[in-house]
Amino acid sequence: MTSAPSGTSAVLPAGLRLWQQEALKKYLETSPRDYLAVATPGAGKTTFALTVARVLLDQRVVERIVIVVPTEHLKSQWAASAARLGISLDAEFTNSSAVNPSHNGVVVTYAQVGMKPTKHYQVATARKTLVILDEIHHAGDAKSWGEGVRFAYDQAERRLALTGTPFRSDDSPIPFILYKEIDGALVSQADYTYGYSEALSDGVVRPVVFMSYSGNTRWRDSAGEEYEARLGEPLNAEQTARAWKTALDPKGEWIPAVLAGAHTRLLQLRQSIPDAGGLVIATDTTTARAYAKILERISGTTVTVVLSDEAGSSDRIRHFSDSTDLWMVAVRMVSEGVDVPRLAVGVYATSASTPLFFAQAVGRFVRSRRRGESASVFLPSVPVLLDLASNMERQRNHVLGQPDRPNEGWDDELLVQANREETEPDEQKSYESIGAEAELDSLIFDGSTYGTATMAGSEEEQDYLGLPGLLDADQMKTLLRARQSEQLDARAREEVARKEQEREARRRGEGLSGTDGAGNHRERVASEELPALRKKLNTLVAAKSARTGRPHGAIHNDVRRNCGGPPTALCSAQQLQDRIAYLRDW
Repeated sequence: MTSAPSGTSAVLPAGLRLWQQEALKKYLETSPRDYLAVATPGAGKTTFALTVARVLLDQRVVERIVIVVPTEHLKSQWAASAARLGISLDAEFTNSSAVNPSHNGVVVTYAQVGMKPTKHYQVATARKTLVILDEIHHAGDAKSWGEGVRFAYDQAERRLALTGTPFRSDDSPIPFILYKEIDGALVSQADYTYGYSEALSDGVVRPVVFMSYSGNTRWRDSAGEEYEARLGEPLNAEQTARAWKTALDPKGEWIPAVLAGAHTRLLQLRQSIPDAGGLVIATDTTTARAYAKILERISGTTVTVVLSDEAGSSDRIRHFSDSTDLWMVAVRMVSEGVDVPRLAVGVYATSASTPLFFAQAVGRFVRSRRRGESASVFLPSVPVLLDLASNMERQRNHVLGQPDRPNEGWDDELLVQANREETEPDEQKSYESIGAEAELDSLIFDGSTYGTATMAGSEEEQDYLGLPGLLDADQMKTLLRARQSEQLDARAREEVARKEQEREARRRGEGLSGTDGAGNHRERVASEELPALRKKLNTLVAAKSARTGRPHGAIHNDVRRNCGGPPTALCSAQQLQDRIAYLRDW
């Protein structure tokens, strides 16, 4: 135990992180009625907030604690954490309960408050109360929630708001948050901010390597017309959505290949982190169960499946957290706030694409237990996800009244659905998936892209999947640069050998003529050259991305704009050769 900060009578728990000490010191010095702390997932917001609660109880500034959380599962999690600081919270409190005086307070959900705000107003005003609003952005999820929270806690003695992820994209004001006018718009103001980049430098969170997988996808629409597109290339919104869904189809080849790669990575990490676990985040209940069956075949072990529409979901999460089991599959409900510190490998197998949801999901894997631990997240090579992965350290505030608000992939309706405790409807498809191939497209770490495209199951993929599990951020960068250099050198040697083979083939083929020979050549081009040319084009794009730091999709877009023609998957051999020549001269 350590002595309390000056001016307090509390005895604080030992081992507070530097940011927690700084935020606590600022809070105690200013004694604000409202305080907003923004800290990256895994940094320890819960410990900070409960320390504030402990101090205020000991000083008799407040006599009751109310904690408001997004989901039912988090109620028991907060109560257990509070008990470790000697704070008793009733996690079973309902809208028809009376407050048990044996407890220091209660834990409730935003939905509870929205349904009966008068009840919660009475709880918060009957005694001097500190209200801790966990993941405060949820107070804007529904009009009833925001109005209910504002009414219920407007007269509370103190309010402490917490968030660890980007704010909303809409104009729904978040209760008890200060907004400041900047360039004609109202921008939310935090009292203390601790971002991912700072936490990574301090060793508070793990470095996260994103492994993005692309590949050609094929599908058939309701009219019977077939389409082909390469996942991750510049496509229109409908084509991107179709290619993305086709890749995630458990009946195809893409998702089993990615799950196999993720399992290989998890086994590698378990050599240095023996209890490391993996989590697959699925879109709906049907695919979640299908992914679990695939993983059971791959791993030879039982896979935990967590569906929010099934009883006992919280117990299954708790059991998985306390065990050394390999895999858990969930339908989004594990994305925010759920504390399973041993999670080290993730598969982002969902169509959710909001910055808020993405940051919440990745936050499940960043919690550091000892210096040197790293995490790996596998995801589809979709431009919106690659951009989010490359900008993890970006801090976003909530902006009201922003003119011409840019579309960053935000979808707050999806966020509401993701956090709603009800049966998730399975996706109704208006098309038929034909198949998809998986390629390891690139690795993203600390905003930079590494590697060149290689087929799933190749030796090059295995080299990246076999990265050591205990590496700090600088070591990870050094190793990724070295692996990329080796890969590019090997590709250069392959290109020299290929050209020599082509010259030899031309020498052998001199003198051949006739329509049969021409027909055979055209057939060879159609069935063999197109995949080889696509691979060569993707290798050059990856090399250009590695040198410039630009996303693969942006480079493909530039090449297509300058050379003309359709998406790569629909190009002729000559069009592919033109794009390859353009990149070589670029």
